[in-house]
Amino acid sequence: MNRLKRAVAAATAVAAAALIPLTAAPAGAATGPATHLGMTWTVLATGPEGTVQVGVGTSGNAYSGDTAPSVSLPVLCLKVDGSPAPAGISLSYYTGWAQGTVALSQPVLGARLNSRAAADSVCQASFGSGWREAEFRDGRYGPDLSQTGCWTFWAYGNIPNSTRFWTAINDQPANPWD
Repeated sequence: MNRLKRAVAAATAVAAAALIPLTAAPAGAATGPATHLGMTWTVLATGPEGTVQVGVGTSGNAYSGDTAPSVSLPVLCLKVDGSPAPAGISLSYYTGWAQGTVALSQPVLGARLNSRAAADSVCQASFGSGWREAEFRDGRYGPDLSQTGCWTFWAYGNIPNSTRFWTAINDQPANPWD
């Protein structure tokens, strides 16, 4: 009987440990599911040297979000590494250069994206250190890429056309966590 009690206690401890998050939530982070519409982007064009232009497109909404948190979509992940823009891309306010590489995570339920940290952690779990969710204003242009643009940007990457993906925006209530 003692052996049975120990086995039950061990199984209970293992089950309880499985319910504990592997990483602690950042201070001030939301703990419940996200409930707000989130902004999504899509591929707008492909360019030279393995580049892709991503942006809000015709169905995105940068002001209040456009996709319900009940939808599963990939997160647009970005690793900024200082890469120079290749020749052949014209940079401007609306077509900046992100100075790095983009990639898509596996689809994630929008409700899971209850904070920026949660979205960034999806990218880090998918691709490693230095990756984060891409943001509306990650495009740079002008002398020495010193100016910030928005709505779209170019980066290295290979993303399928006709795919929508979660993208963050820092100054509008258009994220699932807002």
